Amino acid sequence: MKAMPHTADAERVWFRFLRLETRIRLEIGGRLKGIGLSVPQCDVLTTLTEQEGLSQQELAQRLYVTKGNISGLIDRLEAAGLVARRSLRGDRRSHAIFLTEAGRKSALDGIALQREFVQETIGRLPAERLALFEKTLLDMRDLVRAKAAQDGAAATSAAETKKAAS
Repeated sequence: MKAMPHTADAERVWFRFLRLETRIRLEIGGRLKGIGLSVPQCDVLTTLTEQEGLSQQELAQRLYVTKGNISGLIDRLEAAGLVARRSLRGDRRSHAIFLTEAGRKSALDGIALQREFVQETIGRLPAERLALFEKTLLDMRDLVRAKAAQDGAAATSAAETKKAAS
């Protein structure tokens, strides 16, 4: 397959994007460490500020992590007194996750730290550049979603073909 003329440009931008994401995570991680949270823990807490009572499976789906990862996170957050598990009616094996008062405070502190970082960085971009950046991110999101759907359809088709052949 012949490379597109702008492949080198796209690859350069891709690697810059990955390095920037790493720098952002390190900076946010350092700030959150100052209030006793990791980035994943803050993700859980801030997600629960949007909607409490989610199951561990729902949290895992929203945060794009495995059920095993979310289970360990919830265990540590519960031990720290930041979340509480409550049994779901009709299913004693599943639990809804709720913030404690301390968890709500930690979540709000984490949100405040991130708002401060945004104001110090991306918030300094002129409005038109910020709008273009957002449009670019949304375009990229759509391309990634389309590729994932295409790959999922191809995997399903291959599995069906294999099953039919056996």
